[in-house]
Amino acid sequence: MTMFLHAIGDYVRELMLLVPLPLVRAVFLAVPVVLLIWVLRLPRAETTPESPTGRFGENLKLGAAVALLLQVVIYSLF
Repeated sequence: MTMFLHAIGDYVRELMLLVPLPLVRAVFLAVPVVLLIWVLRLPRAETTPESPTGRFGENLKLGAAVALLLQVVIYSLF
């Protein structure tokens, strides 16, 4: 006798198998791309401290954009 949770799990697994892998890859890549666009569109006032000192790295937008771009490149290659 199988539990009803096994039946639900089997049903969900079969639904997931219906999704084509190229679509999964596109969605997987789209998430960091959308985040990258959002980060780049943030106003400078939201990504820098209230009293800037002029040091490199104060604007968090650059570091976040580089990290997201690196993720997109790596995920698109593999």
